[in-house]
Amino acid sequence: MLDWFSTLEWFPKIYWAIAIIASLNFIVSIVMSLIGGDADELSDVDAEIDGDTGIGFQFITYKNLVGFFTIFGWSGIACIDEGFSKPTTIIISLICGLIMMAIMAAMFYYMRKLSDSGTLDYKNALDQIGEVYLTVGANRSKIGKAHVRIQGALRELEALTDSETDLKTGTVIKVTSVTPNGILIIEKLNN
Repeated sequence: MLDWFSTLEWFPKIYWAIAIIASLNFIVSIVMSLIGGDADELSDVDAEIDGDTGIGFQFITYKNLVGFFTIFGWSGIACIDEGFSKPTTIIISLICGLIMMAIMAAMFYYMRKLSDSGTLDYKNALDQIGEVYLTVGANRSKIGKAHVRIQGALRELEALTDSETDLKTGTVIKVTSVTPNGILIIEKLNN
């Protein structure tokens, strides 16, 4: 193997070195991700600060640079094997590497947008229509339960009413407000 490498000219040697080093780094990153580690511990370039409201699309990150150099090296080797000139090889490998960086940046950007905190925000229940599940006592005398669709899911939540009469099971209601501790204030929906 070393004999083969030593017989290469300087130009292919550079591309082979870049391709091998970047590929090994890429493999380590993948393995670390799969076993639960974080490859960014090697170089925490793309760490985010809590509460940071900066740009979400990050082009130059550790992972993107590993992708760039991996594709840069292998596309350069392919160009050399096809007999392309040195300037053509450099241009093609740069373009391929930049395309890979753009694809990876877009992929991580859209994956971050998919994340959801899962925290229920009761304010999203305001003005929603629902149905009484367990009778709600008149004038806030007894906490009942109501089914209301919040944040895309049907939820069973505690409810009170300012109505003069009890709201029985099956009554169609509207959420008028929410108490600080997350109890819905509901009223009968008038048709």
